[in-house]
Amino acid sequence: MVRLDLDQIVMRRMKDDDIEIVKALVKEGCEGTENRLILHILTRPLCLFILAVFSSILRCLVHSFILALAIPVFLLIVFLKITMPRSTGVLGSSRPYWDYVGSSYRGQKDEMLQNPCCRISGKTTGTKKQRRRIGSKDKDKEISEEITAEREQAAGQVWVADCDGDIVGCIFRESETRPGVRRICRLVTGCWYRREGLGRLLVQSLELKERETGAWRVYAHVPYPSKVGEAFFRKVGYRHVGEGTNEEDDDEIKKETPERGFMGYPLTKVFYKDL
Repeated sequence: MVRLDLDQIVMRRMKDDDIEIVKALVKEGCEGTENRLILHILTRPLCLFILAVFSSILRCLVHSFILALAIPVFLLIVFLKITMPRSTGVLGSSRPYWDYVGSSYRGQKDEMLQNPCCRISGKTTGTKKQRRRIGSKDKDKEISEEITAEREQAAGQVWVADCDGDIVGCIFRESETRPGVRRICRLVTGCWYRREGLGRLLVQSLELKERETGAWRVYAHVPYPSKVGEAFFRKVGYRHVGEGTNEEDDDEIKKETPERGFMGYPLTKVFYKDL
């Protein structure tokens, strides 16, 4: 563990220089999540029944009981690996990828989030050091892709936590699909900076910004087998959809559904918080 001085964290919009680092951070942060999701789906009763039926059919064609049992499971795992959102994508998003380039071009230049820790401690956020770019040969090369307004809007926003020039965490906010409603689809902190309050800082800072822009509710999608993610969002004031007392009369909350995978099994749990 590395001790973080939270009031010195700068939370800014992701730039094109940060894309590869953010991708690596996301891949590290969700390591094992995909396998846990696959195990969750494989152990559902209906899925086990279908696998048993296929194994029985194969048993008539293949003389080996082990092969008849293993082949359907292997093929299903391969299918799920191909169709499930990848580790560099966004669980909780209807798209199997994240438009990192579009995200890095949205918003004002050097746009930053407020740091609540600075207001509590009375300190001012330190000036961040210039981070050395990866791939110096391409330093002055302009990205040839055309970034249209539609692509920027669809990409949503990615905010990174910058500590002395190092990206130690990031939070993804999906594009706005309904007025006054925002959606957090990924929150990642570096493995050396966990349990230091960095995740809470990112969520609270984004909530402050969205409240100022007129948002009244934020949703968060958490991978289904992630007990740590569930506990975290409950701790910062979110409630799991279905636990509220007045949700039956809330038409808006019915529009937010979890991401679903093979045979309609949910891949995420939906949490929400009214700002």
